[in-house]
Amino acid sequence: MNAQESIAFAKKYLEDTISFFEINAIVDVDCHDEVIELSVSSTDMNSILIGKNAETLRSLQYLISTTLRNKNAELTRVNVDIGGYKKQKAEKLAIQAREWIEEVRRTGDTFVGDLNAADRRIVHHVASEYEDIHSFSEGEGRERRIIIAQKSS
Repeated sequence: MNAQESIAFAKKYLEDTISFFEINAIVDVDCHDEVIELSVSSTDMNSILIGKNAETLRSLQYLISTTLRNKNAELTRVNVDIGGYKKQKAEKLAIQAREWIEEVRRTGDTFVGDLNAADRRIVHHVASEYEDIHSFSEGEGRERRIIIAQKSS
């Protein structure tokens, strides 16, 4: 399945899945850096589609991505957002990351955080905006942590 077919399949898969919940919502699709970006418009059922701690949202991504891999699709990385939930969460995390960075700058202490991979990417991106700060990840699997430190450290 080529890239365009992968994108169309992912969109249809998500539309069919949310229709199972009797939710009629618009699914917008885009593709950046070989990641299929699926965005579901806000509905009164957002909480069901997002789930506690965004578990349902992550599960939807996993199902779509796994199905694409099983079909040997050209594109298999998928990002699903429901009603702007991930965008708002990323904005809040970026603000928090700037606070952590300012604390590292002020105290000279290294910050170690327990974040999932997507959240670590956001913090790495924010840290890249600072010339005197660097960030990196250490550990394996669920034990992987983000470290923010001064470059002189």
